[in-house]
Amino acid sequence: MRHVAEGQYLPHGIPPTVPNVARMYDYYLGGKDNFAVDREAADKIISIVPSVRSTTKANRAFLGKAVSLLARAGVRQFVDIGAGLPTQDNVHQVVQRVAADARTVYVDNDPVVLVHARALLEDNPETKVIGGDLRRPKELLADPDLREHIDFGRPVAVLMLAVLHFIPDHDEVDAIVETVRRALVPGSYLLLSHFYTPDDEQDTVRAGAKAYSSTNAGSLTARSLTRINGYLSGLDLIEPGLVPVRTWRPAWEEEAVVDLSVPDLLGAVGRVP
Repeated sequence: MRHVAEGQYLPHGIPPTVPNVARMYDYYLGGKDNFAVDREAADKIISIVPSVRSTTKANRAFLGKAVSLLARAGVRQFVDIGAGLPTQDNVHQVVQRVAADARTVYVDNDPVVLVHARALLEDNPETKVIGGDLRRPKELLADPDLREHIDFGRPVAVLMLAVLHFIPDHDEVDAIVETVRRALVPGSYLLLSHFYTPDDEQDTVRAGAKAYSSTNAGSLTARSLTRINGYLSGLDLIEPGLVPVRTWRPAWEEEAVVDLSVPDLLGAVGRVP
């Protein structure tokens, strides 16, 4: 690991020359683990979709509310796939306020994320960080470090928040979700959030996708309500179901108004029956 500008740390061989979606997400949240190239790309997205910062923060709030709810319901195992850079109120912090023995595994394929997360969590024995690629779900789920820490014979909450839309192939995403779901016993939960569009020809959607083509993810694919609902088919959805993340159990009643006529980030929590 080497020290770089702006007080940041980066693994050897990972130059800060390509916009990184994890660092862009950090910038949206107001964090400091990002570079000029990330901020430039993120500002371009903000110019296209001015609400992206508030949506990102709403996604973070959705994570906190959902995992806290599940921890209070007795879930003691959490796997966050595509976890991104550590920030405030990470999964393990939220659930361990409820149950100190709750176990969390963070999974990511980004070397930058892995360095930051491992440094932060090295003193937390109930929490692990492993390298894994969502595009190879069977390999990910068979990882010995994951299996050592998480017992898939008992209920597990698996998070895939704001990550599936970085995979452009619809069939591949279908297969990923199905593979993960098959690994979950009854009483487990699947937490999803995904970029939604009512019209994939909409100018803002196409402009946003083009902007993300220059990042390390290489793409951003908004999907229809029908496709996103399909990932949750057969699960028992916790109220209020699949809705924009900002309206998922909001603090104020006026924030619960659902508008699916515009692109947004939708979220849901489904229980395996």
